[in-house]
Amino acid sequence: MILKRTDLDPDEWTPREMRHSFVSLLSDSGVALENISRLVGHKGTVVTEKVYRKQLRPVLLEGAEAMNLIFPGEARKA
Repeated sequence: MILKRTDLDPDEWTPREMRHSFVSLLSDSGVALENISRLVGHKGTVVTEKVYRKQLRPVLLEGAEAMNLIFPGEARKA
């Protein structure tokens, strides 16, 4: 398995999780949905977008912005 070549714990990553992460990371990196769909073997973009793609960046940004509001000025001290 490919995980043996990484620092990831194979007991914590299933093929399903790897596939979802692959799609999400490519999407967040700006790869066109049509290209991602072809890479994962989907006939169209609907399943890729609705089931596999999890938009990580907006969630992370929203969380970071919320923390900045909760702890204003703390980031500058680090």
